[in-house]
Amino acid sequence: MPTKGTKPSMLTISEAAEMLGVSQVTLRRWDASGRFRARRHPINDYRMYDRAEVERLRKKIERGVAA
Repeated sequence: MPTKGTKPSMLTISEAAEMLGVSQVTLRRWDASGRFRARRHPINDYRMYDRAEVERLRKKIERGVAA
């Protein structure tokens, strides 16, 4: 659990989609195709995204580099 004032290292699919400016469906497609893989929560099997990986991809998108 993150301490007060820190950001969690893992993001939900909705948080990652918002940061990247894409839909949740797009992230699901990227995961299924292997283009941008999600990790799975060990208890509920939800897709989770590493914040650092999402931020790296966001920078690529902003520069116009293919993901």
